[in-house]
Amino acid sequence: MAVVYLDNSATTRPYPEVIELISKIQSETYGNPSSMHEKGLTAEKLIREARRQIALFFNGREKEIIFTSGGTEANNLAILGTLYRNRQRGNHLITSSIEHPSVLNCFHFLEQEGYAVSYLPVDRQGTVSPDDIRVLIRKDTVLVSIMHVNNEVGSIQPLKEIGRAIKEENPAVLFHVDAVQSFARLPLKVKDWLADLVSCSGHKVHGPKGAGCLWVREGVMLQPLMHGGGQETGLRPGTENVAALAGFGLAANLSGGNQKLKTTALNSLKRTFYQTLQDSGIECHLNGPSPEEGAPHIINLSFPGVKAEMLLHTLEERGIYVSAGSACHSSRPEPSRVLEAIGLGRKDLLSALRFSFSCFNSEEEIRSAALETAAAVQELISLTRQ
Repeated sequence: MAVVYLDNSATTRPYPEVIELISKIQSETYGNPSSMHEKGLTAEKLIREARRQIALFFNGREKEIIFTSGGTEANNLAILGTLYRNRQRGNHLITSSIEHPSVLNCFHFLEQEGYAVSYLPVDRQGTVSPDDIRVLIRKDTVLVSIMHVNNEVGSIQPLKEIGRAIKEENPAVLFHVDAVQSFARLPLKVKDWLADLVSCSGHKVHGPKGAGCLWVREGVMLQPLMHGGGQETGLRPGTENVAALAGFGLAANLSGGNQKLKTTALNSLKRTFYQTLQDSGIECHLNGPSPEEGAPHIINLSFPGVKAEMLLHTLEERGIYVSAGSACHSSRPEPSRVLEAIGLGRKDLLSALRFSFSCFNSEEEIRSAALETAAAVQELISLTRQ
């Protein structure tokens, strides 16, 4: 049975070149990059090359790239590092109601520490209003954290307008962007966004798990969350995971090439999938932005009358792998807080699945997967009527 993997927002299949590079480093270039002998210097060179490859997405400033273990650590370092470094400036923070758990749970923790947090609502497309941010900015606001692309419904936030609203109301406020779902898929226009901090992750772009980064605009000061040997300018001490970081750099390089063509290809897969489902005659509701307005690789759909978990496992039996929400919560039965935030009714909440595509998918298998999904929905509905 052929496998059709459509859970690429959760994690991606690594490029063969990345697997080969990691294997070679693990077996041959295993020196500590802090060591002064040849193997150590070779390992250090690999990290420098990875930093150069990642920096190309951020105006090429290598010194602004801080490597981390992934997007969660990058988000924690950006948020907690900012607040701990700027305790004297204020205690007010702003984020949206649909952020990733690694952001929202940071803010929940900070509320327990005495910080005041404002949670922005979103519209039915999952979009934040810059005008709402203007209203919330105060003299004691220290940080605003807004994701670029939502991991469940694919909404793209108007970061240029959001950044302008923040800086016009209070130039001292730092702006953090969680770009884990958009890195190497959409342009990271950090200068236009007026961003100060941007988080990314390797395993979302066909790299290894355990590697990510935080872009820190030159001049922005953070408090490290760990203390050790001084690696990553002291912001992320500890012996570097050379193989994972090198794999991350290569994956970013491979993903970033011909980015416009790849974005167009992903959009085509998404439209093919959605159109095939519509043509099948089953009832399905689009959650979040339209296929034309959302991220190129994500579509969220509800199938009224079918429980999401049952449909997910029925598709799995047919070799199709999808998600019932964020990977951080996909094993939990509760309705998605993101879908609740965009105003879905209970029937749509309980029947929603996320389909996310990659360059490894073909038009033929996407069309086949859509037809299999339609057949599975019809099968489950007929069973409930018996």
